[in-house]
Amino acid sequence: MTLAWVNQYLDVGERVVGVETLHGGMTAEMRKLTIGTRDGVTRHLVLRSFVDPYYLENAKDWLNREAGALTLLTETDVLAPGLVAVDPTAAQCEYPSLLMTHLAGRSVLDDEGAEARVPLLARQLVAIHALRPAERPQEFRTLTTAESVVIPEGGDATAWAGAIDVIREPAPSYEGRFLHRDFQPGNVLFDVAPSDPARTRITGVVDWAQPSWGPADLDVAHCCTNLALLHDPSWGLWFAQTYEKAGGSLAAARNERLYWLVRDAMACSEEVALWAKAWQEAGRTDLTTSILERRLDTYVTGLMNALG
Repeated sequence: MTLAWVNQYLDVGERVVGVETLHGGMTAEMRKLTIGTRDGVTRHLVLRSFVDPYYLENAKDWLNREAGALTLLTETDVLAPGLVAVDPTAAQCEYPSLLMTHLAGRSVLDDEGAEARVPLLARQLVAIHALRPAERPQEFRTLTTAESVVIPEGGDATAWAGAIDVIREPAPSYEGRFLHRDFQPGNVLFDVAPSDPARTRITGVVDWAQPSWGPADLDVAHCCTNLALLHDPSWGLWFAQTYEKAGGSLAAARNERLYWLVRDAMACSEEVALWAKAWQEAGRTDLTTSILERRLDTYVTGLMNALG
């Protein structure tokens, strides 16, 4: 069914000649499709399908939002896939799916070269937050509560109790920005020059399933948490500083910055095992759940010491 649907959007004489599973995502299955053309060359498309029953209930909303975001981004300087087709209710596909163009580059999760990539991430996020769409996406949502936080075994009880108290408070006021809502190294593609890291560049940003309107701090906080767990807890606050150096604007008050940083870290506490699984599938086999839990504990403790 899905192949027949894809075929509707190919040019005359084209056909799917290869399928490659892409790893590193948590919510959807991603496949790179190799398309054979009439003149003997090939091109690629990417198929995103929601298969896991846990995520199916959100598939229609997420796919429609992604389709809208990809359409919007074609008129901006932010590099993103182009929308080819979407079937958000699985009317023609086996599962709710979206077909998009394939971007050059790859996500890079290695520690090596991270110092060169992080400033690029910061500048890219500043560019995303500078977008002013004619129609705003829906307001951001956060689902984590004080009761849903999962404290890592052996975690600093005092730091975590303080962090949980932080998110019991009402969200601070903020100036709204266009948000990606899952901006992190796994959703950014790079063209890496191993012999000259200074030539490394971003070729695109992917996974636009939850574009939102909200505080820039929320996107920054999510990338901070990812970098802290992916590389080292110290990278968290460093990314926030790098974002500001790139021209981004964050909450002025320490307690407001702390709120957003802690809120994202608390949300991560519920999904550490899922993060570990996704990163291991993407090649970071060294990142076990226990290692990520220890890094998250160190990161949360560091946030409370620095800003609490």
